[in-house]
Amino acid sequence: MLFGEHAVVYGSPCIVTAVDQRVRVSVEPNGEGEIHVCSPNVGLDEYHKKIGSLGKDDLPKSMAFVEMLVKRFYEKYQIKEGIRISTESDFSTQFGFGSSAAVVSALSKALSGYWEITMSKKEMFELAYQAVLDVQGVGSGFDVAASVYGGTIYYVTPGKVIERIYTGDLPMVIGYTGVKADTPTLVRQVAELKRNEKWVESVFGDIASLVNEAKKYFSTKDFVQLGKLMDRNQELLSTLNVSSKELDLLIKVARKSGAEGAKLSGAGGGDCMIALVKDEGRAQVGEAINQAGGVWMQVKTGAEGVRWEK
Repeated sequence: MLFGEHAVVYGSPCIVTAVDQRVRVSVEPNGEGEIHVCSPNVGLDEYHKKIGSLGKDDLPKSMAFVEMLVKRFYEKYQIKEGIRISTESDFSTQFGFGSSAAVVSALSKALSGYWEITMSKKEMFELAYQAVLDVQGVGSGFDVAASVYGGTIYYVTPGKVIERIYTGDLPMVIGYTGVKADTPTLVRQVAELKRNEKWVESVFGDIASLVNEAKKYFSTKDFVQLGKLMDRNQELLSTLNVSSKELDLLIKVARKSGAEGAKLSGAGGGDCMIALVKDEGRAQVGEAINQAGGVWMQVKTGAEGVRWEK
């Protein structure tokens, strides 16, 4: 997430980009009336569930998104046959890089290919987003949109607008705090604040205006102005109490070491921060993040969305 956290849940726009770390999903027959899942990256070597029981009983946290996506797909297309699903990831799920969104997006692509069903990107987005809502209960879907469509996009919940606004890698450094954030809890925390404090609406309005201003600067590649808007977005998010001492520290050192601007990325509470940095300054800012106790995540932005690989 580049701009617009939390306000996006209530219909305001946001700007989000896809990173080049990928989740891979493969599907094959198993000859049984069950779903078998192998996901060693989340510690599950083998998970079994009868098709008629999908979505029922307690769902293991690591399997909930996969199971609900399969349930939705099977109900939509009236499928009864069992399959074996295998997943692998380029990155650890601890980093808060939208891994659940990537999994459901990749799985929707894999299932449609396996069953030879033509699905548009919009259809894949809607199916994957619904699976996320089934599990979390809340969420704006921006991470699903980034996973399906790729690139850097301007997004309005629930997929009302999905518009590509920038192509290619952004001059950006990403830092991980070392703290795993709980997105649903943070979203509910802001919702409670919104119910009790009238001023939150004006903060959301300021964030929406900022996002629309940022959209214009992407078209002109004015990263100095975008950096200033990042700093302003961070100030607004701090008033919602979603930043943290770890995020604040990494943001501070990034700015001090040459970033044009920096902010948290996502729900807050931990996970990642981002900084806009001229290409020649990336290493300096990245090393400063490492020295402050964070982890410099060396990834490219504006990556391609869901795709076939052989």
